[in-house]
Amino acid sequence: MAAVSLGSLSLPPLKCRKVAVCCSYVNGSLRPITVSGNPPTFVSASGRRIVAVGDLHGDLSKTRRALEMAGVLSSDGQDLWIGGATVLVQLGDILDRGEDEIAILSLLRSLDIQAKSTGGAVFQVNGNHETMNVEGDFRYVDPGAFDECIDFLDYLDEYKGNWDDAFMGWIRATKWWKKKRTSESYWTRWNFLKRQQAVIARSSLLRPGGPLACELGRHSVVLKVDDWIFCHGGLLPHHVAYGLERMNKEVSFWMRDFSESNDSPAVPFIATRGYDSIVWNRLYSRDSADANKYNERIWCIDVGMSSGVLNSRPEVLEIVDDKARVISNQNDLAYMTEDSTPLRTVDECMVVKGTQNQPISSSNRLCIYTLNLLKMLYIVYPANYIVCIWSNLYK
Repeated sequence: MAAVSLGSLSLPPLKCRKVAVCCSYVNGSLRPITVSGNPPTFVSASGRRIVAVGDLHGDLSKTRRALEMAGVLSSDGQDLWIGGATVLVQLGDILDRGEDEIAILSLLRSLDIQAKSTGGAVFQVNGNHETMNVEGDFRYVDPGAFDECIDFLDYLDEYKGNWDDAFMGWIRATKWWKKKRTSESYWTRWNFLKRQQAVIARSSLLRPGGPLACELGRHSVVLKVDDWIFCHGGLLPHHVAYGLERMNKEVSFWMRDFSESNDSPAVPFIATRGYDSIVWNRLYSRDSADANKYNERIWCIDVGMSSGVLNSRPEVLEIVDDKARVISNQNDLAYMTEDSTPLRTVDECMVVKGTQNQPISSSNRLCIYTLNLLKMLYIVYPANYIVCIWSNLYK
């Protein structure tokens, strides 16, 4: 395969390696989903519907609403996958600002297992709040999330080290454990013992090599599904030159505390540190007024659905036949026009074209732009995350 270039940047030939087949059932004429990289980096899922979901920040109720709206989760409370061969991508920032973080992670893993049996898949991308917590930065942790860590450690003891069964079962057990908690406030300023216990519990789960950090280490920081690149923050040319699979491996090794030497692996700077790292980059959302230079191909999305953020109505992105639209409710009338205007929706949603900067939805956080650079389509939370379409770079 010939080398490719991005402007003046020369990139080496890609050598994708098939390491896994992600479904045991072929739905009709669809080929099985194939995955390269560990954690997943390159995914081939031709002909499938793709759904992208943004920041969830510990809000299990809004998570369920978003997934039901996307048509992948049953609405009967059984948490069953009904998406068939759909590919679901969650863009990170599950941690912080809400109290049901582990429950959401458990739900998504359970849905992935179910989805594979019907030809679908669930992928997760780590965001900056995942990397912050593995570094021990607990500034944005909700008190209820600290409680969840204490409960989860007690719950783990019942499974005697069987992590997979315990982790996937937590979504069913979490409601009972929340009821079991004492009605006393754990977070009075005099309850130093409970505070200390909570921090120790969270640290033991999320430190590099901890069980929950290892679970996060299964996820990518950048993911390519067919012609679509998903990442939290923003993809830049030097990230591509460094290597997408290399970044994923380094972050995963750091989270899992894997190292070829006796020393713990260093924090991967290019992916997790600095203003232009792949989980922190704000380049594409810094100045929405300058969106016209991107030729109407940037999608900026985060409705702040978590009650710990804006408590706004959930919205998700649907990609079918290389066309994207926003789903705002289960009876959404959004449609793609023939002239490829990115999106037009009902229910208080508007289109941003050219140099316009109009609000979309009541949360005033979903904006649409276009980027004339390798046909990229980005989904970005005003500070944090991006989904981009990259049509030809890896072909």
